Parts: sequence; structure tokens; C-alpha cells
Amino acid sequence: MSAHDTTIVTGVGEQQLRKPSGEHIRGLMLIDGQLVAAPESFASVNPATGGLVGYAPEATPMDAQRAVAAARRAFDSTDWATNTELRTRCLDQIHKVLVENSEKLRKLTIAEAGATRGSTEGPQLDTPIGIPRYYADLLPNYPMSEDLGEVDFAGMRHTRWVEKEPVGVVGAIIAYNYPNQLALAKLIPALAAGCTVVLKAAPDTSLITLALGELIAEYTDIPAGVVNIISSTDPEVGTVLTTSPDVDLITFTGSTATGRKIMAAASGTIKRVFLELGGKSAMIVLDDADLATAAMMASFMITHHAGQGCAITSRMLVPRQRHDQIVDLVKQNMEMVTYGDTDDPATYMGPLINEKQRDKVDGMVKRAIEDGATLVTGGTKIDPGFFYAPTLLINVDPDSEIAQEEVFGPVLIVIPYEDDDDAVRIANNSIFGLSGAVFGGHERAVAVARRVRTGTLSINGGNYAGPDCPFGGYKQSGIGRELGVAGLEEFLERKTFAAVIG
Repeated sequence: MSAHDTTIVTGVGEQQLRKPSGEHIRGLMLIDGQLVAAPESFASVNPATGGLVGYAPEATPMDAQRAVAAARRAFDSTDWATNTELRTRCLDQIHKVLVENSEKLRKLTIAEAGATRGSTEGPQLDTPIGIPRYYADLLPNYPMSEDLGEVDFAGMRHTRWVEKEPVGVVGAIIAYNYPNQLALAKLIPALAAGCTVVLKAAPDTSLITLALGELIAEYTDIPAGVVNIISSTDPEVGTVLTTSPDVDLITFTGSTATGRKIMAAASGTIKRVFLELGGKSAMIVLDDADLATAAMMASFMITHHAGQGCAITSRMLVPRQRHDQIVDLVKQNMEMVTYGDTDDPATYMGPLINEKQRDKVDGMVKRAIEDGATLVTGGTKIDPGFFYAPTLLINVDPDSEIAQEEVFGPVLIVIPYEDDDDAVRIANNSIFGLSGAVFGGHERAVAVARRVRTGTLSINGGNYAGPDCPFGGYKQSGIGRELGVAGLEEFLERKTFAAVIG
């Protein structure tokens, strides 16, 4: 292992993440079993303070090609694809090392992603740490073959069966908002299936993903080339993954606009594409709902991680006759949201990831107001860091930009509806179909939820997030499902056999 300018910090009974000899972290890429630097690097900034967290290697297209070649060789020439016992053991090792390093990963996630300490106790860290454990338990019992029985044909007896095998080399590209969740939700099911992987970190949160690679390299039995993790700000690095004939499947989380480009790029080699894209999810509040709870949950959801979540409910649809009452309740809740020091357990909302994203959010809010929307609360930038005040808009045209496009910020719009049919119509009036929520009497809420065209639905605050729950979208919110048994099967091919037996 080359030292570069880094040292291993040791501790008692705990694996430690690699750090530079100075104050800031200097990440290393994992390519073909080796932790490597690059001639150039780029800075990673703490979005809550604007301060420097460290430096990530600036991978070149050639680095990406080396990673793909390593993954291809590992898939074609090792027994990774067929050795279920080895894969199960390695998944167990990943889970163990993540648990043992959870506090260091927590500090890094707070610093680089702008996640609050409270959010790392859920979807930002502690929940995704359970993903390797789920698949380590699932894999030994998952049926990799299916008997189709025997038939008579042309005077002979035929037996037929289906075998499942890994798709091959996976190129995985993730977004910045939930780096631990996104990396593990792509990497772990692919490994469980027997695939090899090249994972490209998001530029804004590369150090978090590179830390995962360092732990895998140093504390697991995963063969060289099976897992490769790279970082870069160069779009051409992603192009290598999407166009290489040696990559069999692309899995991507990010914007729908980028997803369209990835589909186009992948079409040249007809590789499988697995996309988790944007959302403009609606929360429908029925007239028999507990309004206080619905208002609290709406405020809670839109300000979680400063609204930087594709499944967050950013449209609140309310009965016209209860509109003003609900708006008042939401306003009160939003104005109680705490933001600031992300390491303080009392802080609920963190910052946006960077100034560019904050400017985008602010621009959309300003244009909405110019188009006739009314600002109830928020709508302001907060310094230092990249904070944006929890924002509530009413009198919004359901067909306007703010109601149709993903904001990715703490901006909630409230739209009145006439009856249940109207609420469903407004909810489905979107190119997206990722998630949603319904509040009301259980049976009626379930009936309404079934009419909403989305991949996930929360009813009266129900939580669908977990390693065993498939996640993905309808329409332009994506293709395929992450996690659960469905998430494993995204990385499997099916081969049908027929043999004459008499």
C-alpha cells in the first residue's frame, strides 16, 4: 500500500479512516485493489460553514478506463460471480467495518454533506449501514434457479429450468444528497448478485464515498477489481462508464435531465439502464385527516436535509375549505424549524450543498412570486454557509414552474383541491412519479393512495424506507427498483435451459 502523503491513524480496537498528516482529509480512490491518489485533486467544502474539509482525487477518463478494465477482469477471471459463500462473508465484513467506523463516518457525513447529527441516526448513515446485513442474510437463501417442469414435445420428454446469474460489470453513478445511502444501495445488491462494480462518487461528497472504498480495501476479503471507487469533477469520466462496451449495466441516481442523457449515451452499446431520478411528490390531506399531524409532517419532510431529497413531498394538496387553517399550521411549524450548527443534536435542518444550488432555489422562489404566488414565510438566504430559510408559498398555479419542477430545497407549496378526484388529478399532474403521501381515515387514504401513480406512498406518516423495501419511480422518476429482493434482481440475468431427457 503506497503511503502518498497520508498516514494511518490507529486506535484501540477500532479501524480508523485514512487521514492526511495535516488538518484536512485527502481521499484515495480504490482501483484494482489498490488505494491510489491522482496528480490533480479538487476541494471538498463544508456547506454549513464554507470551510475546507479536504481534497478528493481528480480521476481522469484513463483512470475510469483502468477501473472498468479491473472490474471486467475480476468478473471474467475470478470466482466472485459464482462463489456465494465468499460474497456472503464479504457482505458481512462490510457491515461489521461500517458499524465499527460509524462515528468517524458520522463526523465526515456531517462535515461534507451538511447532514445534521440527527439525520445521520437515520437515512444519512445508520439506516444504510443495515443494507449489507440485509443482503448477507438474504443471499444464502435466495433461489438462483427455478424449475419449470417437464413437457412432451415431438415424441420426447423435455425438462426446463431457469438459472439466474449476475449481469456483469456495473457502472454506478450517485448524487450528493445521501451519499452513504446511495452508494450502499447500488454497491451492495450488485455485489450480492455477483457483479463487479465501478462506483463514481458525487463531486460534492466524494470523501464520504472514498472512505467506504478505503474500508473495503483494508478490512474485507473482496478480491482486487471487484469494487472500484473513483472521484472526479470531469463529466468525461462518467461518459466512460456509460459508453464502455465492457460495462454491462449503468445505475444512476440524479436529475431526470441527466438520466435522459445517460440513457442516450448507453444506447450505443444497448446496456441495461437502472435509473433513480427526480420527483415532485404530493402530500394529499383529506378532509377527515388529523390536520395538526399532517401540517407537522409536511414541515418535517420539506426541511429534512434542507429539502434535498428526490422523494420529499414538496406539494401539499389540501381541501379548499380547510386551506387557510392548514396554511397557518404549516407556517407555525416551519418557523419552529431549527437550523445552524449541523453537529448540534438540537439542529433539525442543515444547509444546501453549495452556493449554486442555493441560487437555483432562490431563483425559483423569486420567479414563483413574480408569477403570482404568495410568500407566507421564508424565501431568504442565511449566512454563513449555504442555508435557505424554510419557505412556504400559496396561490400557486398547479402548472407553473414551482409546481412542476424539482426545487431540491426547503420550499413547500400548498394547492387547494375540490374533492378526492381533484386531489388525485393534481397529484398525478406531473412528469414525475416517485413518491407521495396521504393523510386521512385509513381505508379512504389507502383508496386514494392506490390511485396516485408513484413508486412509493406513505399513509398517515408510514415509513417505507428500509433495506427490505423496494424504492423507485413511475414515469420520468426512473427505471427499476433499489433495495429489497427487487433490488437484487435488477443485477441478475435469467438464462432458460431445456434438455431432452427421454
